[in-house]
Amino acid sequence: MKILAIDTSGMTCTVAVSSDGMLMSQFSIQFKTTHSQILMPMINDIKEKINLDLNSVDAIAIANGPGSFTGLRIGLATAKALCLALDKPLIQVPTLDAMAMNFYGTDKIVCPMMDARRMQVYTGVYEFVEKKDDDFERSYDFRVVKEQEALSLEEIVSVLNGLNKEVILLGDAIPVYKDKIKELLKVPYTCAPLMNNRQNAASLSFIAEQYYKEGKAILADDASPTYLRPSQAERTAADKTNLPKTAIKTGLPERVFIRLMTEKDLDSAAYLEQSNLGKEAWTRSQLENAMNREDTIYLVAEKNKEIVGLCGVQNISGDGEITNVSVSDKCRNEGIGSKMLHQLLERGKGIGIENYTLEVRSNNMPAIKLYEKLHFVSEGIRPGFYDQPKDDAVIYWLRK
Repeated sequence: MKILAIDTSGMTCTVAVSSDGMLMSQFSIQFKTTHSQILMPMINDIKEKINLDLNSVDAIAIANGPGSFTGLRIGLATAKALCLALDKPLIQVPTLDAMAMNFYGTDKIVCPMMDARRMQVYTGVYEFVEKKDDDFERSYDFRVVKEQEALSLEEIVSVLNGLNKEVILLGDAIPVYKDKIKELLKVPYTCAPLMNNRQNAASLSFIAEQYYKEGKAILADDASPTYLRPSQAERTAADKTNLPKTAIKTGLPERVFIRLMTEKDLDSAAYLEQSNLGKEAWTRSQLENAMNREDTIYLVAEKNKEIVGLCGVQNISGDGEITNVSVSDKCRNEGIGSKMLHQLLERGKGIGIENYTLEVRSNNMPAIKLYEKLHFVSEGIRPGFYDQPKDDAVIYWLRK
């Protein structure tokens, strides 16, 4: 597996290429240049130095925020362009998660802080917990103690003091607030040294490889940056219109991953089916049998470690019969169904599907609107096909 990783979320512009757990190259610059000037030349330089054929890359990874609004847009636009040109998936990694990975294996709490201005920091809290699988080779689980968030310095220091454990601090906010941290932080702490106190594309690539194995790569069109709070322009606009700051779309992270369904998802997927469809729902056993066939693809949507969506397709002589589409009622109108189906249609090409078909209740207007938005066309009706309540089935096709 080969990953091209890009991080432009802060002052450091950093690019790396990894292959099957080996770092092939890394290029980082923090100087008086803009990311738009140096990002593509950096990628091209790496490409030439290691004779990299970009078509050999399996996925592009991007630090998707928080961070500089301009920097995030530049990085994501570049990553999307590469994905579309090369027909590769995109892996979005939270900026602060990647920064914390600079200290993989430490027994201390890790707390990255990025200066968010206006007396706030972008921050999160992380730890590494040793696995007990092997007495000789140590490995660690990466755990999020506190999700990345925009907080005042006082708020995050209060969290750290409450953990009562030694902390490693890193990020561009540390020199800015060094005196204040010294005054407020009551637990022992270390400020990271220069080689690992900023964004690092190698750490980003390490997480991205794990995400790829877990099926968390997405289509480039589905990607968007995570800002955590509105930009200055949005705040100014809100001030002029007297809108409350909470009315501004801030891009808070949904952390919705569309990935292949696995054995561990079956109970949750069956429960989701039952909640949505009642007696028409597929059972756990049916889902398991379908998932394990060579001519099917089953995807789930995972949000905050909870399965909130499910869809599946079976290839029948080049025609893909979409068998399941379910979204949790608490996550409706968030675009999850659309994201799942986009990926299902793309992945279906990989098992030889050319055309797609599905059936839907005639009174299920939200689902019908979704399918028609994806260019499915009604080609017939099966009268009285559904029971409890009785309803017609509308047959839709998406033909090549």
